This record gives sequence, structure tokens and C-alpha cells, in this order.
Amino acid sequence: MSPVTIDDVEAAAERIAGTDIVQRTPVERSRSLSDRCGADVRLKMEHLQRTGSFKTRGAYNAISRAVDGSGAGTDDPAIERVVAASAGNHAQGVALAASDAGIDATIVMPESAPAAKIEATRAYGAEVVLRGSAFPEAMAHARTLTDDPGTRFVHAFDDPDVVAGQGTLGLEVIEQVPDADAVLVPVGGGGLAGGVAAAVKARSPETRVVGVQTEGASTLSESLAAGELVTRDEPDTIADGIATGGLSELTFGLLDEHLDDAVVVSDDDVASAILLLLERAKQMVEGAGATAAAALLNDDAVDELDLAGETVVPLLCGGNIDVTTLKEVVTHALVDRAQLIELSVRIDDTPGTMGEIATLIGGERANIRTVRHERSRPDLPVGDADLVFEVETNGPAHVDRVLTAVREAGYEVTWTTREA
Repeated sequence: MSPVTIDDVEAAAERIAGTDIVQRTPVERSRSLSDRCGADVRLKMEHLQRTGSFKTRGAYNAISRAVDGSGAGTDDPAIERVVAASAGNHAQGVALAASDAGIDATIVMPESAPAAKIEATRAYGAEVVLRGSAFPEAMAHARTLTDDPGTRFVHAFDDPDVVAGQGTLGLEVIEQVPDADAVLVPVGGGGLAGGVAAAVKARSPETRVVGVQTEGASTLSESLAAGELVTRDEPDTIADGIATGGLSELTFGLLDEHLDDAVVVSDDDVASAILLLLERAKQMVEGAGATAAAALLNDDAVDELDLAGETVVPLLCGGNIDVTTLKEVVTHALVDRAQLIELSVRIDDTPGTMGEIATLIGGERANIRTVRHERSRPDLPVGDADLVFEVETNGPAHVDRVLTAVREAGYEVTWTTREA
């Protein structure tokens, strides 16, 4: 018998319906993604959930059951404290659910966790302990804090009550998009994907459920191929929310039973999805939250899944993006679009030359962000220098006008961030 059934998910949905800390999130059509992949794309806006992610669903279900003594693995109903390990979103869900239940929470997070998620977890009333460079180390330490019989460990995904709570998102999707042909789910530890797959396949067996991971954390595809759990000690991806290092026996069993397919996308795909959702859908999502949508920007994944003409629902499961990560994503995109470029201009190192070139660039309505003077390069003739400008433009055509203006003035200029 499956460790998490549709009855478990529906019971969790009834339990969640009795609280105001879990929201029913909307679904919106994305014309941009629909045009991009040839499907009818409906975005499940779970990043608008309180705490900014789906994690509140599973945390609330598990903690409320622990408090009333009915939860999985609960021997003593007198629960006074919960402990969890998290890269950020589960931390906030547990902190909020514990606060709602009137009990204490201690959350162990990796030292690499985004500052915004750490501070948000503390703001929900939890004690935060930073330990280790990655999630597996944080998890190991959290396990040492659960000796007190009044303490319940709330695992981010290896917990039937948590998985059943996450599965309520699948019920919502089928209620809101009953004609869905495919549901795309980001996969880290597999709690969300396992719960959603169990719910969707029970209520709409013809709807495909597809797991999506990034190349630096692709333990799902590797585990399915090997027929056993494959883990990574230090997953490497900008989607920190799914950088768990692997599935659990519980979630692997659920996904092996219910999942229809799994695809892998690159961090570049995820970055592109973050930016597209921000620019076109006006939604700010984190890396893990954009991973399902990233599959629709990956031509190989779209072809492999044969999504053309189908109604597809990617789950935008988290919106807690760190400002530093957002800056890196935007900068990468600007460079890729030739809207942020670096120009190196060889000059005779005499007074006034920098001002003359700056005037040429400004005359083409391009904005100089920074400039540095290079005089010590080994290939420089005596008396020469390179001026290296970081310049904002409107795109490739604008870059060509800037290059032409500088060259026609007699200067040797190189577009160093791309061949001119």
C-alpha cells in the first residue's frame, strides 16, 4: 500500500481548510510561455502563498497532527517543540505553523542559505541555527536536537504527513484546471512532487505529472535510471530550494509509482525563466519556483514531453528569491542580450583621451557604468593604455552604433564580452 494515499491528501485538505495560514492560490494563463512552447500554459501561483511557498501546507498538516496526537510517528501527544532542517522555505513553513499551534520551533539552516530566508524564519518566531555549507550537514545537525520526548522532528520531505499536506496543491490544480494534460513539478527531496503526483493521478489519471530538476541537482533522473536512490553531497544549482542532495525512500517510492516523466534543465534555463516571469507575467519567483517553467524554455524538454497543443500547468512553488541571486540573474541576462557590455579601447595615454571617448559613447545615448584604466598589460606598447568601459545599451543594434562611432574616430575598440 502506498505510504501516502488520496485519502491522506484529502484529510490534509480538510485540515488545512480550517486555518487561515494556508491560502488557495490562483492560476493564470501565460501568453509568453504559451507562445514559446506551443502549449496552453497555466501558471499555478503558489509563490503567492503565505511565507512565499507551498511548504506551509505540509508543515501545517504535520504539526497540527502532532499536536493533537494523531500524526505519523507521534508517540506522545504532548508536543511542545518542533525541529526541522531547511534551505529556507520549509523553515518558514514550520516556523509559521508552530507559531500558530503555540509551540516552539528550532530550525537548522545551512550557512549558505539566503539571508532573506533566514531573517523571515526568525520573524515567524523560530530559533535559527546555522550549520554546514549545504543542506545535508544542516540535516545531520538537526537530527541531534530531537532527544527530548516532547520534540517532534518535521522533515522537509521524508514524512508522510508533510507529503500529504503538499499533495493538497495537486488537488487544487485539478479543481482549477480540470482539463490539464500535464502538471510540471520542481523536485528537490520529492515531497511536493510525491504528494502532487499521488493526488493528481488519483483524481485525474490521464493527466501527466512531470518532475523537473536542474543539472546540478538531478538526483531524480539518476535514481530512476539506477533503480535506487542516488544522492549528491553538495548539489550545485541557483535553485537553492531544491538543492537537497537527494530523495528519500518514501518520496522515491511515490515518484516511481506515480510520476510519468522527469526532465533536467540548466541553471541558464532557470535564470531565463525567472526573468521572463518577472518581465512578462509580473511575478517574482525564486530559482526553485521557476524550475518547472524553465522546462518550457528548454527545447529538448518540450520535444521530449511532446507538450505542443496541450494544457500545461507549471507549479511556481516559491517566491523567496535572495536579492543577490536576483542581481546575478538580471546581470547575466543583460550580458546575454547585449544590454550590458564591456568595451576595451586602445589609446595613446594622453590627457583628455578618456573624456573624448566617453563623449563618443554618450553621444550614441549609451550609459557608461564604470571605466578602468589598464596600463600594465604585457602586450601594451610603451605609452599606450586600454580603457575598459562597462556600458549599458538597448541591445545589439545599439552596440553596433557605439562601436562604429568609436572606430570612426580612429580608435581600436574590442567588444570583450562578445565578439564584435
